[in-house]
Amino acid sequence: MIIKLLEILRIAGASVGVFLAYYFGKSPEEVLCIMTPWFIGSVAGLSAIEGLFFSKKAAEEKGFEQGSNYQRQNAFWFLAIAVIALVVFFAGWDVYANISLVFVFSLFLILSAANHTWSMYAENNMKWQNVIRPVLTALLTMAFWFPVSSILFK
Repeated sequence: MIIKLLEILRIAGASVGVFLAYYFGKSPEEVLCIMTPWFIGSVAGLSAIEGLFFSKKAAEEKGFEQGSNYQRQNAFWFLAIAVIALVVFFAGWDVYANISLVFVFSLFLILSAANHTWSMYAENNMKWQNVIRPVLTALLTMAFWFPVSSILFK
């Protein structure tokens, strides 16, 4: 139950961030700077909590190996990028710091989605997270397309 709740909170937090960014952001830079901490904080921060405190249940829900050191290491990666996203936001670093975070985290999510897709087809692992991860990754990538492309291709 807790794993499903964390999944819902990740989706809700990222969705709220996208809404707030597009509602309050007056420029692509503002949209990006509002959306980045919500997106990374929600997805990575809650994934860190899941991995550090509920790792066995999380692995079971996803149909993955349980109790691996890699699982804990992955949780620390999530914690690290979530903390840095908050530092970038509160320190008011420029838009290119946000773009760097978004690129790194989006690439990770794309590779993660590929891993979940592979698990679905190669291992016939049709758990919810494997099915939904590629879809959510595509939606989040689309949410960031406007601000990032507007800034980079001025």
